[in-house]
Formats: sequence, structure tokens, C-alpha cells
Amino acid sequence: MASNQSAVQEIDKAVESHAESLLELSRQIWSHPELCFEEKFAHDTLTAYLEGKGFQVDREYKIPTAFRAVFSQGTGGPNIGIICEYDALPEIGHACGHNLIAESGAAAALGLKAALEANPSVNGSIVVLGTPAEEGGGGKIDLIDAGAFKDIDVCMMVHPEQTNMMAPVVLAVNHATATFTGRAAHASAAPWEGINALDAAVNAYTALSALRQQLRTDTRVHAVISEGGTKPNIIPEKSVMKFYIRAVTDTQVATLKEKLTAIMNAAALATGCEVKVEYATSDRAAFYSNMVTNTQLCDLYRKHWLSLKPQFPTIADDRPWASTDMGNVSYAVPSIHPTFSIGTSANIHTRDFTAGAMTPEAHAATRCVSKAMAAVGWDVLTSSDLLKEIKETFRQQLANMRA
Repeated sequence: MASNQSAVQEIDKAVESHAESLLELSRQIWSHPELCFEEKFAHDTLTAYLEGKGFQVDREYKIPTAFRAVFSQGTGGPNIGIICEYDALPEIGHACGHNLIAESGAAAALGLKAALEANPSVNGSIVVLGTPAEEGGGGKIDLIDAGAFKDIDVCMMVHPEQTNMMAPVVLAVNHATATFTGRAAHASAAPWEGINALDAAVNAYTALSALRQQLRTDTRVHAVISEGGTKPNIIPEKSVMKFYIRAVTDTQVATLKEKLTAIMNAAALATGCEVKVEYATSDRAAFYSNMVTNTQLCDLYRKHWLSLKPQFPTIADDRPWASTDMGNVSYAVPSIHPTFSIGTSANIHTRDFTAGAMTPEAHAATRCVSKAMAAVGWDVLTSSDLLKEIKETFRQQLANMRA
């Protein structure tokens, strides 16, 4: 078996040899933004690409726009999971850079495949999972529930950002809708006959704003009043609030749910309305769980990434960030989800980030992090003791989360 250094060289050579086709793959997905669960073009483009590179592809894998692409060598050995995302945002396209996440998954898989082929005595499998609908649809949750991760030993993905974070604090989140129902009346002729549902929503929003003063600095609550009446001369009989609650752990989200539900009920009581509060999940605290970053995988990724001398090498402090269904994966399989700088000052979910996700700098940074993921995969494939340590850490981290 070759040394780790020669395997890393094989990975580097393979990724660079595919640089042009990977760029074109990314460009095609970026140029055809598709919303969650509608990613037919991206699904077809990625599956055709990976099949053409020697992977066994299972299209429409458990979800119409999901896929599983596998390269195996020998018998037994670890299954290395690598994630591709490819859905976009309404109106502003790939403002979360999922075209680069798709590219990175394909690139990492090609690099690791080359290292395996250069070392035929090493057994194992590369499993590329195409996971649709990260932007609010929870595609990975559906795949977890369908058993897609049961045979995966470790799972990795990277996410483009302003900064490099090895273990961003990915927050657990739940979504909710509160619908207030009152009674319509003429706002001038007989307002006393009405029950104002908009007043209930305004009271609830004000109470949420007051609650924020007592929230932890790593907790987030965002809300909008999405429906508040039709005409000024009609007392609104219906109003709708939509809100997200985020916290560092699923348990903290559960506590927040109780507080927010109490606020909605109090606002309804104060105005004489009825209220119905519906959460995205009723059977668990969070819709998207917090990220449990596996420390061994994270340390290996940091080491390999730095050894590649990235163009933007500064590592930012891990800080409260966004939410993702990769958090749910991290409760099922030892996982990492580093962010990487693409050389833009723009924040994600902006038009400027959409533009930044298709620059030469972004493409180069994506190749770099892809090589680091592939090198981590090689470490796991070639050390059974390492995999045992990773899984023991995973077990301990989950136990601590649930304590």
C-alpha cells in the first residue's frame, strides 16, 4: 500500500486533471437554479457526470431528485459518504453556493477514487449522496428516514462562505406558523363587533421582541407577519405569523418552543382571538438538528487543508451560523461540515454571493477543500483503528448531547 503522502499526491493530480470538467459541472448547475425538490436538471447533470467517471449510479434514489453514486474496490472496508447539494434560492439563484457543494462532492469522490485505484489492495467504497432540498425542504431528513445512511461509516461535506470555519456552530432550528382567527366587522360603522386578528399578531410580535432581551447570544428568533388583513375598513378576521427558532442544541429549541407557544396563546387571549400554532415537526424538538462535528474527522480535515496551502488560509473562530439538515446527518453518522472562503466579502443568501459562487477564486478554493475531504477519506479507508476511534467519539458526543 502506498504512503499517505503518495495517496494525497494521487488525489491532487486527479482533481486537477478534472478541473475543467468540474468547473463546467458547477457552471451548468449555477446557470440553472432550481428550488427544493425540483432539481431535475442538477440531478441529471450530476448523475451523468459521475456515471461517466466510473461510478455506479442509482438515480431518483428514494426521492425523485436524490441520487447515490458508488465506487467500490475489493470486499468489505469502510463506506465513505460524500454529500452533494444543488438546490437554489427563490429569485437570487445559487446565493448559498450549492453549485460549489455539488462540485466539491464530485471532486472529492474523483480524488479518492484515483487514490484507491492506485492502491488495489485497499478495500472500501466511496458513496456520493445527492441530497436535494436543503433550503427548507429537509431532503437529508427524508433520506435518513428512508435508510440512506445506514451503511455509511463517515460523512463529509463542505460549504462556501466568507470565512473558513472548521466546525461552525450550526444551529438547530424549527419553523412554525401561528394563525390567529378573529371576526370581521366594518372598521368605522361597527368596530366593536369585530375581533382583530391583526392586533393578536402585533401583540405576539412585540412580545417576541421583548423575549429576545433575555435570550442567549447564540439563540435566534426571526418572525414576519405574512398575512394581516385585506382592506383598512375591514377589521382583520385572520392573521398569520411565520417564525424560525434557532438554538445551539435541539433541547434548547424545545425550551424555546414552549416559550413561543405561550406567547402566541397569550396574544390570542388578550385580543379574544383563537390561535393555531403549527411547527414543522411535532414529533421532535427541531426540524434541522444542530451539527455534532466529529473531532477526529475535523482535526484530519484541518491538517490536510492547511497542507494544501489554500489561497485564503485564515481560519475564523467557530461561531453561531446558519442551520442545515446536515445537522440531522451528524446524529446518524460521524460527520463534518466545514465552511470555506471563496474570496468574497458578501454574506450567503445575497445576490453578491451568487456572483461570487462562479468566480475563478471560488473554483480554486473548492478544488482545495475537495482534496482535503478526499485525504480524510483515505485516512479512514486505511486505518481500522482510526475508524474505531471516530465511532467511539461519535458515541460519546451523542451521549453528551442527550445528557
